[in-house]
Amino acid sequence: MHTVDTARPARTWGQGVIALSQGLRGRRLPWLATAFGVGVGVYFALPVEPAPWAPLALVGLAVGLAILAWRGRDGVGPLLTILIALVLGAAFAQARTHRVAGPFLDYRYHGAVEGRVVHIDRSSSGAVRITLDRVRLDRVPGAETPRRVRLSLHGDGGLTRPPPGTRVMTTAFLAPPNGPAEPGGFDFQRHAWFLKLGAVGYTRVPLVTAEPAPGGFAMLAARFREDLSRRLRERLPGQTGQIAVAITTGDRSGLSDAVTEDLRASNLAHLLAISGLHMGLLTGFVFWAVRGGLALVPRIALNHPTRIWAALTAMPFAAAYLVISGGSVATQRAFVMVFVMLLAICLGRRALSLRSVALAALVILAWRPDALTGPGFQMSFDATGALVLAFGAMSRNHGGWLRGWRGAFVSLLVSSVVAGLATGPFAAAHFNRVGQFGVLANLLAVPVMGFAVMPMLLIALLLWPLGLEGGPLWVAEFGINWILGVAGGVAALPGAVTSVPAPGPLVLPLLGLGFALAACLPGVSRLLGGGVVAGAVAVWMLTPRPDVLISADGRLVGWQTSEGRRLSRESGAGFVAQSWLENDGDPADQAEAVGRPASLSAGLPEITPLRRARDAEAAYQTCDGGWIVAPMELEGNPPTCRILTPQTLRDTGAIALYANGTGGFLEVHARDRQGNRPWVPR
Repeated sequence: MHTVDTARPARTWGQGVIALSQGLRGRRLPWLATAFGVGVGVYFALPVEPAPWAPLALVGLAVGLAILAWRGRDGVGPLLTILIALVLGAAFAQARTHRVAGPFLDYRYHGAVEGRVVHIDRSSSGAVRITLDRVRLDRVPGAETPRRVRLSLHGDGGLTRPPPGTRVMTTAFLAPPNGPAEPGGFDFQRHAWFLKLGAVGYTRVPLVTAEPAPGGFAMLAARFREDLSRRLRERLPGQTGQIAVAITTGDRSGLSDAVTEDLRASNLAHLLAISGLHMGLLTGFVFWAVRGGLALVPRIALNHPTRIWAALTAMPFAAAYLVISGGSVATQRAFVMVFVMLLAICLGRRALSLRSVALAALVILAWRPDALTGPGFQMSFDATGALVLAFGAMSRNHGGWLRGWRGAFVSLLVSSVVAGLATGPFAAAHFNRVGQFGVLANLLAVPVMGFAVMPMLLIALLLWPLGLEGGPLWVAEFGINWILGVAGGVAALPGAVTSVPAPGPLVLPLLGLGFALAACLPGVSRLLGGGVVAGAVAVWMLTPRPDVLISADGRLVGWQTSEGRRLSRESGAGFVAQSWLENDGDPADQAEAVGRPASLSAGLPEITPLRRARDAEAAYQTCDGGWIVAPMELEGNPPTCRILTPQTLRDTGAIALYANGTGGFLEVHARDRQGNRPWVPR
């Protein structure tokens, strides 16, 4: 008797790769967006800037891979295409870095500053802040003058609010953009590099202004926004008008600290940032208004593509909102996403699909690769992708839930829960806080924003030339007051906000990769993405906070104690102090942190902070193997002490110390974490 072996032959390694490659068909665009983003992330994670010719070499490599992918299109072609996207992501990121390069100050400057106002906003301290281009500095050669500087207007300087396009002159203090407040912290130097900011500072002197100079379309749009903001403030009193201005023109300079804090604590701060929600509400209202109006005419509705007509009508409204709102990075990103979705409608494709989300991500990352590192990009695409997957699953399995008034309620509930869960880890990682009642606040506020505030503001703008804006503005005012009431009520609930410590450097990349895998993989294999997200959370929980922190200017020292971080001074260096406490997940303020009991982990050096140079001699006598930290240069250098002054800290940046449990410690410098990159001063 002969037996027949029915077992399948073992698949070779090459066959497995080909099968994997062919399995990417049909989901290639999401994988391309993910790979492109990974390439961008790899570039920004490099410790050393690649050679200037690296982008050309990477493009050449991509061309070679493209030839191989074409020849192997029936084999490993799809896999090679994804590798091409990764290579191009790194190339585009470095090209963008060189494209925005410009001079920046490497010293402190006090003197005359002249420039053209291109942007007005508000600093963290509440002061009006202006950004200038076409800058001139006294005794600074043109080749060394930053292309843009940003000034906070304090004292009498804050009494003047020049319209965009105005040429202004003043006397100001300028300094290079600050580095991270602690090693691995938010890198403002990199952020300023891509904003083309070469110096930041403040003035207490009133501005001398000239007539607005011709500046083309950009300046005309900026002056229109300024005039519109003024008119809205006149018609809508108090913080109601400031909210209307914020969501219409993007100007948040008039918002009070109390309102801003309530919105943050209730997870409604996203209503202030003109992003995907606002652009989607506006274009959605226009789309359904046009389509609904055409549906009232049977002859048109039955014989013409009204869906396409509505999408084409919504496109210029989206473009107009982009211009009126100031065209911030978040608004640009939202415009691209909405435009891609409207274009999909015109081409007969699904508007909300992973392909359209992936295409929007590719467009934005190719145009501004640095957007990947910001919370806006991460949270917008994470929320959109999660909503697409959730509603896709609901429509396949329980399509009846999405119809009628019940469908509207279910959609609202699912949107708030899914978007909150998807963006929660990223929001906590970037802002070190979690709003416990954010879902409740969004359920109560977002419908009012969508059905009352945004549509009525749009109608008011359209009717304003006719003098008929009063009614729509009254409805919008009622809606904004409702949102403010919800924010204040939710923020006042016990335990409304929970502070969380900052994550380690691997957490955000792992979170992004995990959510991307969950979107790209099919079926049950999406659990792999969930496993990566769980691993990121585990790494986050195991990340230790520094036992000692020393600021980059030597003005502040912080020791970790059993009751939280103890700070060396009760005032001054407020931004650094706030950053340290927030990164610790500590809700205390600076004054409270100063009074905490002193304690020092074993193995750490004794650190003596100085405020005055005349105290140095006494510190030298008592310092035996310890450190002295001073915000000024000191004379003398005792051999048994380590002296840290602004000059020595210039090479290290902020310093973090970690006790290793064996009687020693690990010293980490912010400059080492930043690496040798173009935005890091030499």
